Amino acid sequence: MGKPTVCFIGLGIMGKPMAANLLKSGYSLIVFNRTREKMAALVEKGAVAADSISYCARRADVTITMLPDSSEVSEVILGGNGVAESAKPNATVIDMSSISPVVSQKIGGILREKNIDFLDAPVSGGEPGAIAGTLAIMVGGSEAAFDKVKPILQTMGESVKRVGDIGAGNYAKLANQIIVALNIAAVGEAFALAQKAGLDPEALYDAIRNGLAGSRVLDAKVPKVMKRQFDPGFRLKLHQKDLKNVLETARQIHVPLPLTAIVQQMLTTLIADGKGDLDHGALVQFAEKLSGVTIQKNY
Repeated sequence: MGKPTVCFIGLGIMGKPMAANLLKSGYSLIVFNRTREKMAALVEKGAVAADSISYCARRADVTITMLPDSSEVSEVILGGNGVAESAKPNATVIDMSSISPVVSQKIGGILREKNIDFLDAPVSGGEPGAIAGTLAIMVGGSEAAFDKVKPILQTMGESVKRVGDIGAGNYAKLANQIIVALNIAAVGEAFALAQKAGLDPEALYDAIRNGLAGSRVLDAKVPKVMKRQFDPGFRLKLHQKDLKNVLETARQIHVPLPLTAIVQQMLTTLIADGKGDLDHGALVQFAEKLSGVTIQKNY
């Protein structure tokens, strides 16, 4: 039995390299993106360009969506001529976007009535992880549906873990995004303090990175901050969107998140200052502005 045909919808910063890894692994791939130019590079590598969502989903055994937020995912899957109307019975739909768990559960319920499996499988690792195929993938859905498509997910991720039923993947991603955002905010305050005190940030980084304050966030962000490199691996405005989903979900299930609320406001301030398309590491600029310093290497 050959590998299943995959339809991939959404070829942004993350989706395009994720789809490329499916091609490298030998999957037959159909791609759809509303900005058609984004399909060209994948078509050159062997993908088939679809002229509509329905064309893509109708011909696939597995449909993957990688889109900005809940509204786009709902439109693509549940809208007219969308995935739900077009996918074959017994097909599998995997939404790898970071969206509201409640929306994931709604979509899963509608697809179940059509005899279509659904998994919510958001990712962490940013553009570098998407390119390298080393993403952390958090999956919600039935164990049977997960086992069926796990090899597909493993072409895109180094860590592929089922964490519960539909919606659990996005609950896990929301928890992940809290930790990452608060880490970056803490890094900003700590290094702004050190910079103001006259410390070399590179020396500080080398001194603390192997202690308890060390983290993958510290290693991923501080070297780029010191070089003032804020080209987006994960856009600041998308992290703000994720924290919006965190706080809305927390409100629904009655969980107070005061630290998350503060950092979400910091992100909102930076977006208002025109920084929404920078990497989320630019969150350090909030502390920099308050302190009147710039965290950078001393050459």
